Amino acid sequence: MLAVRDLKKRFGGLQALRGIDLDVPDRTILGVIGMNGSGKTTMLNCINGIYRADSGSIQLAGEPLIGREVHQVAALGIGRTFQVPRVFQRMTLMENMDVAQVGARASEAERDDLSAYWLDKVGLLRLRHNYAEELSGGQQKLVELARIMVAKPRLILLDEPFAGVNPELARMLIGLIAEIPVEHGCSVVLVSHDLTSIYQLSHHIIVMNEGAILTQGNADTVRSDPAVIEAYLGA
Repeated sequence: MLAVRDLKKRFGGLQALRGIDLDVPDRTILGVIGMNGSGKTTMLNCINGIYRADSGSIQLAGEPLIGREVHQVAALGIGRTFQVPRVFQRMTLMENMDVAQVGARASEAERDDLSAYWLDKVGLLRLRHNYAEELSGGQQKLVELARIMVAKPRLILLDEPFAGVNPELARMLIGLIAEIPVEHGCSVVLVSHDLTSIYQLSHHIIVMNEGAILTQGNADTVRSDPAVIEAYLGA
């Protein structure tokens, strides 16, 4: 579903990405971990068009993405959440959902039904007529996830979905993310410092360090890799 090859990005004298290669098969979850400043968010920003990569290639189901604007990447089927949720504060939750369905070939009733379905999935249907600014930060993250899912994406990029979220909402998010590939046919790139959730959810994990991939593999491989232990805990 997603293929990234030799992705590089520089900010002045800082080489933020040093030739990233990764693959995300259809209906799978790729976990991405690494210390602050390792290039995780920069990589997501290059994939969904916020940053333009200096070199390399990014393809979604064979469709090249580099050079496309953010809205064009979204239209091809990539959804994105952020560490600090970006909801429309002065819109109701239903209005937030409807924004993501602009241009959808569906009636107003069908759009409303899909919005209500996803708000119910994240436990916020009873607040559907409230403004987004009235919600907690954790609830806004749930709205953000529901909003990208009503657009029926093929791939979603989740940037620190568990950061600042209370344990109850975190458990809900974990359950939702786990079922997305199976029930909704959508691949996931999950960036998180919550290693327990990464190990639990991911089919494959990459570890980034200083703009490069330090190691990769399944949870057991990554957890026991000496290079990962040194990067996180010191020699």
